[in-house]
Amino acid sequence: MEFTNRYLALGDSFTEGMGDVEPQRPNQVRGWADRVAEVLCADPSWGYANLAIRGKKINQVITEQLPAALALKPTLITLYVGGNDILRPAVDIDALMLRYRKMIIQLAGTGATLVLFTGFDSGDSAIFGTTRGRTAIYNEAVREIAEDTGALIADYWRWREFSDLRYWATDRLHMNTAGHTLMAAKVLELLGNQSRISLPVLTDAAALTRLNKLREDAAWAKEHLVPWVKRRLTGTSSGDALSAKYPHFTSLQPPAGA
Repeated sequence: MEFTNRYLALGDSFTEGMGDVEPQRPNQVRGWADRVAEVLCADPSWGYANLAIRGKKINQVITEQLPAALALKPTLITLYVGGNDILRPAVDIDALMLRYRKMIIQLAGTGATLVLFTGFDSGDSAIFGTTRGRTAIYNEAVREIAEDTGALIADYWRWREFSDLRYWATDRLHMNTAGHTLMAAKVLELLGNQSRISLPVLTDAAALTRLNKLREDAAWAKEHLVPWVKRRLTGTSSGDALSAKYPHFTSLQPPAGA
């Protein structure tokens, strides 16, 4: 099927949709990009493809996703990648962003509307807060590249609503369903789309005693932190065996009952 308008999502777990569980979807996740696509595809002229896979770094997106992206000839592109690079023990941000810039220049050359994301401000995180400075440098580079190429900025860093822990999944690294829904609403607003997404009502977080908080932290470390560190040490990724959710343009509809 030929589509006049073609939305292509690129990147890593953020765009793949991790944290927004949907067993009937490819890779068993939905995510903000799917939710944006569902709104756009209410107009049958729109098609949607999503090449994002969890764990991908900038160089991998350049080698694995960029050639396919150029061949697909999208009219709208969203891209967030770099978080997995920033989390590495050592990274040359300046060199990394030079490669990122070259990728964006190629994507901008398609004539598509291009949306770039800044990284989230992790300053409140005891574990990931140490990367805050790297993310700030990354963000300034993204903003400069956006200015030079005419890209739009989805400014995750400045969207302070996401500091509310109720928008985050139990792994503390990805947004949950509420977070992905809010992100979809933010992106649609940035695109000037007048559609409104119903946002989940957040329930009050239960107050934890110090002992229960320690138990919760220990359970989180065992279930999420230890496997994550092991993958870093072994050079493996949770996305190694996965394929892109939607490698070709399709008309995406909301799940039944959604």
